[in-house]
Amino acid sequence: MKHVSILVPKGNAILSNVVGPFKVLMAVNQFLKQSGARDDNFFDIHLVGLEHDYSLYEGLFSIHCDSTIADIEKTDLVLIPALRPDKLDEDLDQNKDFIPWILHQRNIHNAEVASMCMGAFVLAQTGLIDGKQCATHWAGMELFRKMFPKVNLVSNKIVTEEDGIYTSGGAFSFLNLMLHLVEKYCGRGTAIYISKFFEIDIDRVDQNQFAIFQGQKDHDDVAIKEAQKFIESNVRDKISVEGLARKYAISSRNFVRRFKKATQNTPLEYIQRVRIEAAKRSLESTEQNVNEVMYQVGYADQKAFRTVFKKYAGISPVAYKSKYNRSRASFERPSAW
Repeated sequence: MKHVSILVPKGNAILSNVVGPFKVLMAVNQFLKQSGARDDNFFDIHLVGLEHDYSLYEGLFSIHCDSTIADIEKTDLVLIPALRPDKLDEDLDQNKDFIPWILHQRNIHNAEVASMCMGAFVLAQTGLIDGKQCATHWAGMELFRKMFPKVNLVSNKIVTEEDGIYTSGGAFSFLNLMLHLVEKYCGRGTAIYISKFFEIDIDRVDQNQFAIFQGQKDHDDVAIKEAQKFIESNVRDKISVEGLARKYAISSRNFVRRFKKATQNTPLEYIQRVRIEAAKRSLESTEQNVNEVMYQVGYADQKAFRTVFKKYAGISPVAYKSKYNRSRASFERPSAW
């Protein structure tokens, strides 16, 4: 039997990150017993808080924890739910007492630890993922990089695993994390059953197609902000790093350094991401074919456009249009894409 502690943070915890894992693990217990694989539960599931009772979402929901951290001497797996981003600093502060408990379970009892979505901010406070890969919601990535520069934040992955530490991407990506854990602990067959029972797309590995690039402008470098605005207003034009540096009277080397420091992207990466975001919007909402969109966002080479698009969107332009454009229009020469 594997003891699982689903943490219930104070404040603005995401309720689905508590209820969802609980339901998945309960379903695994039921499946294993019904299939004859076990006579008892495989997962011993507990909701663990700093207190027993919580009110969530401005009092609309209440939740009862069967245990507090003081009650749990030893656990095998700690699941950290997401916190809502609107009051993140406040919530991290009022849940700081979870940190030494998580470290005790990890360092003394070798517990595995998994974070869901913005729960990565809690996990990162422990120091357990310094130098390790970590996923979180795309909307929180820039803030995460600022707060935890020692962590190797990956933008594309749905699930990461390293040395018994797991993280998942944004929102309902936690379901793929749960399938990953179920497969690890109970085998592929059980994971496939659970994916079918809950209708979860198994083996989904990339979250880039869901990300919306907004550009990091929460900085005080006025020249770089102006350069960002220029890039975003001139998507179709050929823009060089050297030209931008001259435009704002900065040496090329210093411009690149300042741009990367302010935006977490090199100027070339920023130009590419702005163009691909514009292409995504056109593919979603217009009848233009892929070639037309490609030219509209400043690309003339099909291979280069497809490569960059797939890098930042996770799938090809044709696949993206087919998935997100309601008209599902036919495309010119789809084999070329």
